[in-house]
Amino acid sequence: MSPVNRRLLLPLLVFVLGAAALAAAAFITFAPGSRQGGQSLASSVGGPFTLTTAEGRTLTDKDLRGAPFLVFFGFTHCPDICPTKLFEISEVLRAAGAKGEKLKALFVTVDPERDTAETMKSYLGSFDPRIVGLTGERAAIDAAIKAYRAYSRKVPLKDGDYTMDHTALVYLMDKNGGFVGAFNIERPPAEAAQEWLRHL
Repeated sequence: MSPVNRRLLLPLLVFVLGAAALAAAAFITFAPGSRQGGQSLASSVGGPFTLTTAEGRTLTDKDLRGAPFLVFFGFTHCPDICPTKLFEISEVLRAAGAKGEKLKALFVTVDPERDTAETMKSYLGSFDPRIVGLTGERAAIDAAIKAYRAYSRKVPLKDGDYTMDHTALVYLMDKNGGFVGAFNIERPPAEAAQEWLRHL
């Protein structure tokens, strides 16, 4: 193998191994029946939080009891993944029709320094109104990220700006706030809506 091909192969190999490790970690964390120290890992996903809505109101996990909800971590400066996921969630909510009146999806920022309540309100104006934007103090956001076993990291850019690396998983929580599983948002909206509605 030529030195050029060897140099091209190494980054590809690192990427493949990294992707495989991430997939394995996600499977171990979210597979039904997974256990750690006798406790179901699924039961350890989620928990108490107190954050601020895009309208400036306080929202806690207790306010969501009574209907299943989705949780997605992201940020408003996200170039592609976040707007795509929010569009897909909007389509699922639309497909749920009148039966989905009580359904809500939480869009929790991982970048509260830039994503103020006003910024979140403006950004979410393009999506279904049942998507609730949440921000707050850094400590409160970090606590929510930890509770949902999610991940976020600030990534500096060359021009002095930054972006955020983060978990792109959509979480389905039941009407009591318990973790059901990772929600496949990429299938036909009507199919995804039916699964969500089954937990009402």
